Amino acid sequence: MHSDEIKIFTGNSNRALAEAVSRYLETPLGRSRVTRFSDGEVLVEIDESVRGQHTFVLQSTSSPVNEHLMEMLVMIDALKRASAEEITAVIPYYGYGRQDRKVAPRAPITAKLVADLLSKAGATRVISMDLHAGQIQGFFDVPFDHLYAMPVMMLDLKERFGFGGSPDSSDVVIVAPDAGGVERARAYAKRLQCSLAIIDKRRTGPNVAEVMNIIGDVDGKRAIIIDDMVDTAGTLAQAARAVVSSGARDVWAYATHAVLSGPALERISGSPLKELVVTDTIAPKPEASSSRIRSLSVAPLVGEAIKRVHTGESISTLFT
Repeated sequence: MHSDEIKIFTGNSNRALAEAVSRYLETPLGRSRVTRFSDGEVLVEIDESVRGQHTFVLQSTSSPVNEHLMEMLVMIDALKRASAEEITAVIPYYGYGRQDRKVAPRAPITAKLVADLLSKAGATRVISMDLHAGQIQGFFDVPFDHLYAMPVMMLDLKERFGFGGSPDSSDVVIVAPDAGGVERARAYAKRLQCSLAIIDKRRTGPNVAEVMNIIGDVDGKRAIIIDDMVDTAGTLAQAARAVVSSGARDVWAYATHAVLSGPALERISGSPLKELVVTDTIAPKPEASSSRIRSLSVAPLVGEAIKRVHTGESISTLFT
C-alpha cells in the first residue's frame, strides 16, 4: 500500500491506537490539527491535500463523549469540504450505543441521532467494533462494517487457558453476564467447545444491576465472563460474585471496551475477579490503571479492516 493512496486522520480520543494502526499499514498519519478556540469550540485544520483521496477518520467517541464526537464531526466536514472522494469514520468504540431503543415514554434514541449526525457531516462509510446492540447498523444509510474483537480475545484465551490441547480446558465455562450478552457468549463457547452459563440480571436503574440467579453449571469450574464493555463495573462485579457463590473455582472477565467510569476500579478491586482483559479501543486513563486489568491491542485488526475497505476485499473473512 502506497502512502499516497490512503489518508488516515485522528482526533484526540485515542491517538496511540491511531499510531499503531498507522504502523501496521505502513502509512503515516495525515497531517492535521484538532484544537480549541478560547471559548471551547472545536477547531480542525487539515494540513495536506485530500482531493480525490480515500480518507479515514479514526476516533473513539469515549469520555468526554461529546467532545470527541464533535471533533469527529468537524473533521469529517473539513475533509468533505476539502473534496475527499470517500470519508470512512472508524469508530472503535461507538458512544451512545446503549441508547438504541425507547426504554421509557418520551425517551430519545440517541444512537440513531449520532448515526444521522455522522451521515449528515459527510461520512460515506462507517466502521465500528463490538456494538452494544447490533441493530445500530440499521440506523445508517451508508455502508457499515461491524468488527469483532473475538479473534484477538480468542488468541489470548487459547494461550491462557490451553484450549485445543490442554486437558484442563474442559473445566472452563463461558458466562454471559446478562440476557443481552447470550449471543456473544454462545459464540465464544461454541468456538472454544466449552459449556455456557447465563446470569439472570434484573436492572433497577441506570448503571444499577442486581444479579438474581445463574442458568447453567459453574460448580468447580473456571468461569470466564464475556461482555462488550465495562462501564461502572457494577454488573461485572456482581456477576463475578454470583458465579463464585455458585461454586466456581475462579473467575476471569474479557470485555472489549474499557469505559471504566465512576467506581469501576474500586468495584473490580473488591470483586473476586482474577483478571479483567480489555482492548485498546478506548485510550486507558492514567488514573484507571490496575494490576488486575490487562489490555490487548486491536490495532492489527482495525488496520486490516481499513486496508480491505480500501482495496475492496472481504472483511467478513476476518471472523470466520
